[in-house]
Amino acid sequence: MKAKKFPIPGVLLIELDFYEDGRGLFLETFQKERYDKLGIKEKFVQDNRSVSEKNVLRGLHYQITKPIGQLIYVARGSIFDIGVDLRRSSPTFGQYVSFNLKEGDHQQVYLPPGIAHGFCTFGEVNEIHYKCTEYYFPEDEGGLNWQDDSLNISWPIENPKIKERDANFPFLKDIKELDLPI
Repeated sequence: MKAKKFPIPGVLLIELDFYEDGRGLFLETFQKERYDKLGIKEKFVQDNRSVSEKNVLRGLHYQITKPIGQLIYVARGSIFDIGVDLRRSSPTFGQYVSFNLKEGDHQQVYLPPGIAHGFCTFGEVNEIHYKCTEYYFPEDEGGLNWQDDSLNISWPIENPKIKERDANFPFLKDIKELDLPI
């Protein structure tokens, strides 16, 4: 297992070890000691599975008082994955990192707490698994508008299928400091 660091502190792209033979494939998607060695010390408390059809955009989501770190893995399909640093005191506040993740690449992305997360889908069926360092609290959720020009995100999608709530999230300049992750 190898990990690549990025300019946004704490963000990692993890190349998983896998074993393949005539019977199929085996890989570990989490083993605490190995992830501790990569610097991921947070405790994971919830596993989620998201299934989306082609041309769906989800996000950009975050939690305000209980920020969530996420370990993201694409089990089926292909996605363009985004993390935007919303940590108030971060030197990379407002910057983003993006990844093209697809089944068969055996890669994971780790986004530490305080990073807004979103993705768009390319495959006919896209199944994303992610471990979370905090429970999901709907009343604590914040959102950042995916079309915010100040972020300069080059989304590789036009006219996505998007939930009305996500489409109406505010731009970064309009989010009050109290509504950013603690």
